[in-house]
Amino acid sequence: MRERVTPDRAETIGLNGLAFLVSQRDQLDRFVQGTGIEPSALRRQALEPSFLQAVLDYLLRDDALLMDFCREQGLDARDIHLAHRVLGGS
Repeated sequence: MRERVTPDRAETIGLNGLAFLVSQRDQLDRFVQGTGIEPSALRRQALEPSFLQAVLDYLLRDDALLMDFCREQGLDARDIHLAHRVLGGS
């Protein structure tokens, strides 16, 4: 049975996604450039559901990156889609 993606779980997935991007400097650089966020604001923005949604959106746009993240976290891609939706995505 799959674990339900609650708002808390969606935020955790988003935070783990951000940590994943931070661990891959080139991906973090692309994410920062694409969003226009200042690197110094990452920590503060990480508390915002809309920012976490943007992190998941970034992961969802690259299948290879998404699969790497899912493997690392032991998640299914559906979990990422559901978390994105819970955080306000369509």
